[in-house]
Amino acid sequence: MPLTLASLVHHSALKLSVLAGRDRLDTPVRWAHVSELADPVPWMDGGELLLITAMKLDAEDPEAMRRYVRRLVGAGVVGLGFAVGVNYDEVPRALVEAAEAEGLPLLEVPRRTPFLAITKAVSAAIAADQYRAVTAGFEAQRELTRAALAPEGPAALIARLAAHLGGWAALYDASGAVVAAAPEWAARRAARLGADVERLRERPAPASAVVGSGTDDEGGDRVELQSLGSGRRARGVLAVGTGAPLGTAERYAVHSAVALLTLTTERSRALQEAEARLGAAVLRMLLAGEPDHARAVAGDLYGNLLDAPFRILVAEAAEAAGAAPGDENGLGALADAAETAAGRAAEAVLVVAEGARVTVLAPDGGAAVGACEAYARAVEERRSAAGDSAPAGPALGLSGPAGPTGAAAAHRQAEQALSVARRRGRVLVEHEEVAAGSVLPLLADDAVRAFADGLLRALHEHDATGRGDLVASLRAWLSRHGQWDAAAADLGVHRHTLRYRMRRVEEILGRSLDDPDVRMELWLALQATSGPPGG
Repeated sequence: MPLTLASLVHHSALKLSVLAGRDRLDTPVRWAHVSELADPVPWMDGGELLLITAMKLDAEDPEAMRRYVRRLVGAGVVGLGFAVGVNYDEVPRALVEAAEAEGLPLLEVPRRTPFLAITKAVSAAIAADQYRAVTAGFEAQRELTRAALAPEGPAALIARLAAHLGGWAALYDASGAVVAAAPEWAARRAARLGADVERLRERPAPASAVVGSGTDDEGGDRVELQSLGSGRRARGVLAVGTGAPLGTAERYAVHSAVALLTLTTERSRALQEAEARLGAAVLRMLLAGEPDHARAVAGDLYGNLLDAPFRILVAEAAEAAGAAPGDENGLGALADAAETAAGRAAEAVLVVAEGARVTVLAPDGGAAVGACEAYARAVEERRSAAGDSAPAGPALGLSGPAGPTGAAAAHRQAEQALSVARRRGRVLVEHEEVAAGSVLPLLADDAVRAFADGLLRALHEHDATGRGDLVASLRAWLSRHGQWDAAAADLGVHRHTLRYRMRRVEEILGRSLDDPDVRMELWLALQATSGPPGG
């Protein structure tokens, strides 16, 4: 308990008497200070018990005493001790009335009690309180350490911390999701701090912030956020809510919790890195057509992931496509979202990050695939809101369902879908969408356009001289599957004219229109380009 004026009044050796401000004796005392200055305010920090003999004060002047006391109260002085039997045989009435009017506790100090005794008592009480706080802090540290080593791990630590603080505590993971909270009702309150947690996570660790939380009926808790981790980006956040600022013992407990959770986080990170290397090896085996070896290496790490239908998602960051870097272009959030969703749903997931690419192998229809789709929608919405100024952003390709023996085929499907997503400027394309659609959108490619321009260039040059309309005639003839009358009618010419034009096409191109491969190539070239080269 901090030292208060009441503690000093009840100190039997000091023999202090209360003359004014009796209802404010529970005010904590930070120090005792002796000053005979007429205006000691410039040397006050607030929280002091000021001791005087009124050597330089006209303590019997009511107006002077009102100004004096008002200045002391404004400076945060919590009490005034007046020594009698030195300059005054008793405390002047003017000072008593001024102190009573301002609510400042006024203590009468008897002649036999030296100021030194009071300052020693204050110093000893403060030292004892600090010792108790440090002892309590060390005890809290031991309790929190035992909790961190318990099977429940961080959840047990959070519960012990909340009990020690007499408030609530919550732990957020790398994605900003609440993973542990105590008491149980704190999860609802912690969930409303998502925006504040995200702002703190964007700052290099370690970082802290104090924010408000709760409505008036919840007491308006003071909430302190502490980031966890030692890297550039926080690996988690600790939130503690209390009804008042943290004291020394509580501060020790919070610092201990931060240290223990950071150690746990960094240890988990090292294990995750080892698991990531193992996951990369398992994926390589699957893609090499060795599912049995992949199962043997994975063991129980991925549960039944390799036995049930799964999907493969391949994501490519914007940097790989030459776009400007930015938070929305990175794929760390995608990996976090997939792993967090899988953890909550108690499903296995395999995430492999290699350079500017992330590969996710997750159960078909599971939470991880849903989280990846939600990530893609969020990026798409941000891009739409930004309009033309939006950066290229990431691209994702999602395969159809497959089993272990079909992993290589599923990976090719994801790669194909990713390629289509990049060409179309989309965030996510599923292979089913590509397979069920038309091949014609795939022609929107520079290489295909270059081929089409080269194949049709001679015909366009012929038409440019005004000697005929071979390109339009070829298009009409091919669209009518070589039916002369129908194609001629579409063009509004005689069929003999059309026959002549098709012979000219064969002569100019040096290729026979009787060859189905030639007709196919010409039709695709016409679909890929609608005008002369450079037009």
